[in-house]
Amino acid sequence: MASERPPSPAPNEPRPIKRLEESLVNRIAAGEIIHRPASALKELIENCLDAGSTQIKVTVKDGGLKLLQIADNGCGIRKSDLPILCERFTTSKLSSFQDLQSLATYGFRGEALASISHVSHLSVVTKTKDEPCAWRACYADGSLVAPKPGLTPDPKPCAGNDGTTISAEDLFYNTPTRLAALRSTSDEYARILDVVTKYAVHNPTVSFTCKKQGFSSPDVSTPSASSVQSNIKLLYGASIARELLHVTTSSEVRKKRERLKGKGKARAEDEDPDWEVEAYATSANYQGKKMVLLLFINHRLVESSRIKRAIEAIYSPVLPKGSSPFIYLSLVISPQHIDVNVHPTKREVHFINEEQIVDDIANAIQDEVVKSGGQSRTFEYQTVLTGGGMISVSGGVNRRESTKRKAGEVDEDGDQIMDDVDTPSGSRPGTPVSSLMQRPKKPLPQHKVRTSAADRTLDSMFAPSAPAPPASRSTPTENEPSSSSSNKVKNRGAVGEIIQESQTTLVSINELRGDVVKKRHGGLVALLTRKTFEADAVANAGFGEIVEKHTFVGVVDLKLSLSLIQHSTKLYLVNHGSLAEEMFYQLALRQFGNFSRIKLEPPPPIRHLIKLAVDAEGDKVKESGMSPEEVTDEIAKLIAERAELLDEYFSIKLNEKTGELESIPSLLKEYTPNLDRLPQFLMRLGPEVNWADEKGCFETLLREVAYFHRPGPIESFIDVETSDDDNEGDDKVAKWQIEHVLFPSMRKWLSPPRRLLEKDVVQVADLPDLYRIFERC
Repeated sequence: MASERPPSPAPNEPRPIKRLEESLVNRIAAGEIIHRPASALKELIENCLDAGSTQIKVTVKDGGLKLLQIADNGCGIRKSDLPILCERFTTSKLSSFQDLQSLATYGFRGEALASISHVSHLSVVTKTKDEPCAWRACYADGSLVAPKPGLTPDPKPCAGNDGTTISAEDLFYNTPTRLAALRSTSDEYARILDVVTKYAVHNPTVSFTCKKQGFSSPDVSTPSASSVQSNIKLLYGASIARELLHVTTSSEVRKKRERLKGKGKARAEDEDPDWEVEAYATSANYQGKKMVLLLFINHRLVESSRIKRAIEAIYSPVLPKGSSPFIYLSLVISPQHIDVNVHPTKREVHFINEEQIVDDIANAIQDEVVKSGGQSRTFEYQTVLTGGGMISVSGGVNRRESTKRKAGEVDEDGDQIMDDVDTPSGSRPGTPVSSLMQRPKKPLPQHKVRTSAADRTLDSMFAPSAPAPPASRSTPTENEPSSSSSNKVKNRGAVGEIIQESQTTLVSINELRGDVVKKRHGGLVALLTRKTFEADAVANAGFGEIVEKHTFVGVVDLKLSLSLIQHSTKLYLVNHGSLAEEMFYQLALRQFGNFSRIKLEPPPPIRHLIKLAVDAEGDKVKESGMSPEEVTDEIAKLIAERAELLDEYFSIKLNEKTGELESIPSLLKEYTPNLDRLPQFLMRLGPEVNWADEKGCFETLLREVAYFHRPGPIESFIDVETSDDDNEGDDKVAKWQIEHVLFPSMRKWLSPPRRLLEKDVVQVADLPDLYRIFERC
């Protein structure tokens, strides 16, 4: 059963109504007027302008919370007025309610300084032209206070220039909730700069300066003799000033238009106010991320949602989605037709015939935007010259416009057109031959390459340290190249050095080197003997050019041996393991008989290594009809019988007495093969090598050496516990070697055969194709 609702409590007795203390009333009123440092500064700037100032300096500390100081060179404040300066409703702007109908000043209520004094420590230094010295006064809660204990609160004489300097320190020190609600000091300072910038634009005859305390250079600085357009260029940038349209209209323009249409009607004076507008609006070529509206009504910075919506309606069909214009608009209307006393901070105003006036302003702006070419765009871009120079070009670009002229056509001037050219939007179609010879052809944006293969990053100079190898593993130590009586090598070095081809009289090796030349894909710098490549000149740009002139993008997957490279405007996904294996085969063939050695310490027993690999094969060994022990013995015997050949030509040295492996070949300096592959490498020397034929023997042996050097993970043949940190360290070393050793070496030494292009290289993106896709979106 549902519980019953408890009875309502008896009504409380009515609370007595009390008169609030004056200090509490003033503090509440101050919270309505002074929201943040920027709103306090707005009130102070308006007081400076009312005083006839031509120079206003603003100094800020910690976003205006620690210090907000404004100094002007206006008329100053009389000493006799200082005692009541910060009291509420004390003003020199009006004396009766009727004065509001002819108000021509910013302030009129006399609440700004009073509100600031209730939420900060306020001090004023002022001097009129007639007084011999300046006077300094301090205020708290609207009243004079002593600047220091033991002194009287009366104003004190001091040195000073003509004008007034007002300093508000520790703003909101007694309202912690308001202080905590404010954002960071940098955000508050940005709001202060926004206020100063807007008033500086609207008052070009007044010099404005705004800076942080302790900084010599100001963040905003304008001259005293300027113009609205010049200040917009100075404060908002040349890109906005270049696209400004000057718009002017007034009530007289509308009256003349109505008289011409025969629709003029006599109206009462209070229903037809006089007004005039001056505006600077950007054309359709400017596309800002956020709308900037500087709206001044009777020289007062205000906001109007009606005017903002009208301007957005003008530009929405002209600008792309997400783009906004810049608008400066100054409306001057007769004071008797405007009500400025509708908002505590005077942020909003109401005036008669507001809807009609806004429509007239919007129509005037729209007419100027349409006249300037609302259906066109002007873009700036740079053309890269062959000689390395760079020029800036601009041109009008019509939407969705692109022309193509055929070879042999004649333009309007009778000049012949060159080969078929897609004329970029904005340039005149059908450029004559004589004109094209004077200036280089402009590349389209989708054909520009924004990377350089010559770029070198800082991490390429420092190889990451690999984790310490387990105690059971052999440690590789690079030794000097082996010497042979029948083979000689001139020099061998790192990636940036030249690896000379070894000299040999073996016909089979020379034939294998010739096969590399025949099978390559065109467009590569000489890999083998330069004479051989010069004789077989292949000029077709193909995969060789991609490898030679690529830019490394990144490793996609270490386990799958996938990486991304860029060539020109195309992006390729390549199998770096297959490419590296082919490069190592060609390097092994190039250095045949003169390999550097990797010395193994301590030397591992060869039979033990082969046994590890054979056991890992499992069922494959059983299919051969032999036991794992028999297979191991057979391969070990085969290697022992050919130990002299392996040592002389391949630097694979076997100690015949102990049966230990002392060294293995090194094909590339700064690159160490994965020793986890060593058992598999030795096991494959048995079934994978053609020992019956000389050429087949050398080719398959070189292939196995290359496969042993191939990068990529392989399952370990021994049980060694590795931590995540070790695996992460191994991955870092592998990625560094791939990026900074293998790919630079491929760029220099790899002559890629056509078979790699069929299965190990995939084009994944092309910049011109992406541009066409985006154009359709």
